[in-house]
Amino acid sequence: MTWTVNGCFVTLAILVIWRMDDFSEACSCSPAHPQQAFCNSDVVIRAKVIAVNKVDVGNDAYGNPVKLVKYDIKPIKMFKGPDMDIAAVFTPPISALCGVTLEMEGQMEYLITGKLESDGSVHVTLCDFIEPWDAMSPIQKKSLPERYAMGCDCKITRCESIPCSLQSEKECLWTDWVMENHINGPQAQHFACIQRSDGSCAWYRGAAQPKKDFLDIEEP
Repeated sequence: MTWTVNGCFVTLAILVIWRMDDFSEACSCSPAHPQQAFCNSDVVIRAKVIAVNKVDVGNDAYGNPVKLVKYDIKPIKMFKGPDMDIAAVFTPPISALCGVTLEMEGQMEYLITGKLESDGSVHVTLCDFIEPWDAMSPIQKKSLPERYAMGCDCKITRCESIPCSLQSEKECLWTDWVMENHINGPQAQHFACIQRSDGSCAWYRGAAQPKKDFLDIEEP
């Protein structure tokens, strides 16, 4: 059984074919800016975990039972998603299969992005943007959902090495990796890529919502 979840390929059948140490590096994800995660996800929710257990979700191609980790959650605020209550999220049982580990200690709150399955369940992996709410910057929090949604028609292109360039005016160049040596840099924490009135896209920073006709980056 193979899933494709937000760009992460997860093969559950290997649970019964390979030993655990044979696929310790099986999970591989392309880093995404928080805005990309918002735009590409079916569900974006602020919630805290209230219970966790493993559940059977059917059998693989060989008839072996497949288990997932079920996190029961208490929703606090829905930023994007269906008009329904979401009481749980599901994830593979180990990190090698892109499984996510969520904590219940101290009633920690998370921002969770994930995929809505046809049966109404929400699935999350390490390829999704899942962050403790208190670890997010104030501008990241304020960008949910309006500011991020304003740039969903834009493309955020990650610069992996210098020189790097854009292919169209509908792109924003994400340079955190080359400038800061990690992906959670200033652009991820403080900027959104917004589509301007002429159809082009540019980075925007500010505590207030973007003006309808702005020219370029605007400081708070």
